[in-house]
Amino acid sequence: MTGTIKIQLVDDHPLVRDGLRARLEAMPQFQVVAEAGGAAEALEQAAQIDIDLVLMDINMRDTNGIEATAQFRVAFPCIAVLILSMHDKLEYVSQAIRAGARGYVLKDAPGKDIVVAIETVMSGGIYYSTALARQLAQPQMPDMQLTTREQEVLRHLARGESNKQIARALDLSVRTVETHRLNIKRKLGIEGQAELIRFAVQHG
Repeated sequence: MTGTIKIQLVDDHPLVRDGLRARLEAMPQFQVVAEAGGAAEALEQAAQIDIDLVLMDINMRDTNGIEATAQFRVAFPCIAVLILSMHDKLEYVSQAIRAGARGYVLKDAPGKDIVVAIETVMSGGIYYSTALARQLAQPQMPDMQLTTREQEVLRHLARGESNKQIARALDLSVRTVETHRLNIKRKLGIEGQAELIRFAVQHG
């Protein structure tokens, strides 16, 4: 990795951006070239400014950071996205990585973590804050790979409810519930309905 790393800050709190800018620009290898308060503004800037890496918050007023990351991956595949968030749930981490993020740093992590994360990502690696790396290293229950909605469907299946009953309870269409059931089986490597119900009773 050589040369200055050009960084865009995407966070809807100006004070957070000010703190990040001050911290990063104290390092000679970093240059903050753009700041945005939301996804639409960030994408517009990226079309006009040469950017190497985006530091992206998750909670924003318009599109959330995970959706924005997916949009960056499509529109600007050469720009690396690093999530910087207060959320430490593995579900958020998993969604961010699936969306195309190259790493995930917690906002309460030591300041040096952001520096290491940026350098790791720009060297072709993937970075997680230490607290997240410890969680990821622990054996996870199989249902941890399910989305929140899929876990809700699983809990209703454990109660012996039909697709129609689940759809009514969760305010979904029956077809959507059927899709969730298929996704659950695919993710968990489950073949038949009986096996799915058995898993739901055990874990739902």
